[in-house]
Amino acid sequence: MDTMTKPALPWYTKLTLALMLIAPAWFMIAALGTKLGIWDWRVGLLTMTIAGGPIVLGILGIVALVGLVLAIRAKPRRMVPLGIAVVALFAVGVVFGMMASLGGKAAENPISDIATDTGNPPAFSTAVTTERAGDEFNPVNDYQTPIGQLKPYQGRVSDELAVKSLAQIITAKPDRPAPLPLGGADKAAGIAAVKAAMTAMGLTDIRADETAGTVEGVSESFWFGFNDDVVARVGEAQIDFRSVSRVGVSDLGANTARINDLRARTEALLGTAAR
Repeated sequence: MDTMTKPALPWYTKLTLALMLIAPAWFMIAALGTKLGIWDWRVGLLTMTIAGGPIVLGILGIVALVGLVLAIRAKPRRMVPLGIAVVALFAVGVVFGMMASLGGKAAENPISDIATDTGNPPAFSTAVTTERAGDEFNPVNDYQTPIGQLKPYQGRVSDELAVKSLAQIITAKPDRPAPLPLGGADKAAGIAAVKAAMTAMGLTDIRADETAGTVEGVSESFWFGFNDDVVARVGEAQIDFRSVSRVGVSDLGANTARINDLRARTEALLGTAAR
């Protein structure tokens, strides 16, 4: 009896499959290498992801397109090579779409320092400002200075945006986070609620200064391990929040989302006392 064997996959399908494994591995290595400190964030994010990522995807797309054409022209036509080429092209399109979406999100969130009080934003402790003083980190910037004069944004924003201050940009945001009224809660209860909320969110290095009425913490992103500094200022009537990225220009809305999350958790912990 003859043994029937499946025909081997053509070379272009094998190459497509290999690139389908290499592409996600490339992005994962870029992110995890940054998080583990193997290379600088500029290498992992700017060089490997933003600059190199589209090249890797483009190569996969070209190979998959060639494979699709060859699979269609093959006689007899085999569905497996055809299906793999279609899946690869679809995946490339989805990832490019996600990258374009991130570009739009960056345009909507051009800064990386968000606070609920733009006239007098919550201040970080000397320990935090000192740690951020190195050349590799963004400094804690003034809210009234045009961002074109600030280190993270110099030469990296449009002329129209460069003349605006952080305060002006935040005030114009449609999703600008708001302070949290203390209501019937006292200052001590507010500090305790913020500390508990930060802990529940997974922030680390949480420090409270009861005299100054501030609570600080550090948030680390999952993939790249980017650290953002968070501070809450508990006053007599309300709690103000601030979240600042240590690196980069746009935060892609992460700081605003973090403040809204922290505010909601704090409000829930305070309960009816804050109403």
